Amino acid sequence: MIDIIVLGAAAGGGFPQWNSNAQGCRRARSGDPAALPRTQASIAISGDGRHWFIVNASPDLRAQINQTPALHPNEGLRSTPIAGVILTGGEVDTITGLLTLRERQPLTLLATDAVLATLDANPVFEALNRQVVTRTALPLEQDFPLTLVDGTPADLTIRAFVVPGKVPLYAERGPDPAAIVENGETIGLEITDGTRRVCFIPGCARMTDALRQRLSGADLVFFDGTLWVDDEMLRAGVGEKTGQRMGHMSLMGEAGTFAAFRDLDIARKILIHINNSNPVLLSDSPERKRAEAEGWDVAHDGMRITL
Repeated sequence: MIDIIVLGAAAGGGFPQWNSNAQGCRRARSGDPAALPRTQASIAISGDGRHWFIVNASPDLRAQINQTPALHPNEGLRSTPIAGVILTGGEVDTITGLLTLRERQPLTLLATDAVLATLDANPVFEALNRQVVTRTALPLEQDFPLTLVDGTPADLTIRAFVVPGKVPLYAERGPDPAAIVENGETIGLEITDGTRRVCFIPGCARMTDALRQRLSGADLVFFDGTLWVDDEMLRAGVGEKTGQRMGHMSLMGEAGTFAAFRDLDIARKILIHINNSNPVLLSDSPERKRAEAEGWDVAHDGMRITL
């Protein structure tokens, strides 16, 4: 079994974003049922429905845990069904929530060497006491069986793989700070129980032949749904960067996600990490209808899928 709960479906800033007065955010803030609010992107995975691993620790993690009964303490005065956290990158909206988990609760933290080095270089993350929270390097292109804190098998195996992306904004340096790289700065995860296979890729700058081969035949794929079109934020007057400048594919266009996935054999496809400017968030929009016609679901907080 692979049990998945979407803790947050939005990109950085959430939906509505705290300082956005754009139409979509106004609708979400007003309680419009066609504009459901969403927190920042994260999922929880389990092999037994009782013990969970969080994938990406968003700044909204405390609220996400509180609104998800499966993650509530259920033994003694202090406990958690959360066995660990897995990181797919070092962006602010991926790692900040780690500070929510600083109450000396035994956990395992899994990330690539590059992301662990980022955490090591920032003393604020020492709030996660290393005697309690074990930091474990996640190898690339190797099966990694998940285990609970006591070493018991968690009945899930993950495999980290490189996807095209860029360094976090705060780490941009040099003559081409926003260069798209394939060096492990951004990774995706394959999650399997030995029978079913799920891919989680909340950030991706472009499709590659290797990525197409990996995704083909998957039972479920969560994929980067940040922007509808590359210059969306510029058109709306809410930002100065294109999707490519931020390291994200867009849904539309010849090199967009819809086109890239059309001939791939994937049982179910779900968009996640959706920017508050993307009209696909609005269930009554033409863009949502187009996404559904292309065979995509749009993730929402609390969505649960069991395979």
